[in-house]
Amino acid sequence: MNIAAPHTLTPAGQAAGSSFYAGMRVLPRPRREAMYAIYAFCRAVDDIADDQDGDRAGRARALESWRADIDALYAGRPAGQAELLREAVAHFALEQVDLHAVIDGMAMDVAEDIRWPDRATLDLYCDRVASAVGRLSVKAFGMDKEPGKALAHHLGRALQLTNILRDIDEDAAIGRVYLPREALAAAGIAPETPAQVAGHARIDTAARILAADAHRHFDAARALLSGRLKGHLIAPRLMEVAYARLLRQMERDGWTAPRTRPRTNKLRLILSVVWLSLFH
Repeated sequence: MNIAAPHTLTPAGQAAGSSFYAGMRVLPRPRREAMYAIYAFCRAVDDIADDQDGDRAGRARALESWRADIDALYAGRPAGQAELLREAVAHFALEQVDLHAVIDGMAMDVAEDIRWPDRATLDLYCDRVASAVGRLSVKAFGMDKEPGKALAHHLGRALQLTNILRDIDEDAAIGRVYLPREALAAAGIAPETPAQVAGHARIDTAARILAADAHRHFDAARALLSGRLKGHLIAPRLMEVAYARLLRQMERDGWTAPRTRPRTNKLRLILSVVWLSLFH
């Protein structure tokens, strides 16, 4: 799975040097701890969805176990594995529906290997595995409801589409292709197998169509972040800067196989944190 949260925004012990860890360290402690809890949850359910050794039925049951524990948490009962979210839910009014949405996104990968979905299905997937995480996160950042939802919508999708473009080979290796069928058709690619799509001579054309979508969401997120918004926004500003730069790097390199997976420059991340701390 290319979830924007766990792959790039994992809890502190797993993501030193990442854009998530760099951004979270500057948050006040209660908000930082809430973010770590949110992403520990995301990491756990993402690991279930991506467990290639587990059978689909078992992975589906494991996700439903998480859903049941979340329901117990909101009902005021002992919540099992969801106990790690209790303080974050209580202090920052995280919405149950958003936690369910994250699980729903994982369930899409468990039900079947996603291959060349239509744009509507891809957008639903991005909303569940990325923007829903954003809707949880903006509560911990202290944002007002409407601008927070808008930022989660656009930045979540921007990060997720960038991850999809970065992880083409890794996804194909486990039988998945998240590039939408409309983009493949526009590039003249008739999809047959994940390996065939990943190695196709015209995949660069399809990838650039998706990159244009990512840029539109980055632009919308940037416009929101340039305003005088309430909240601790260094983390989303850093993620926007780091991932927009990553997308531009991939565009310069192109997506024609063989590809080299790009990496985020740690020194640039540190400098970005310093700059944002001083001027925002």
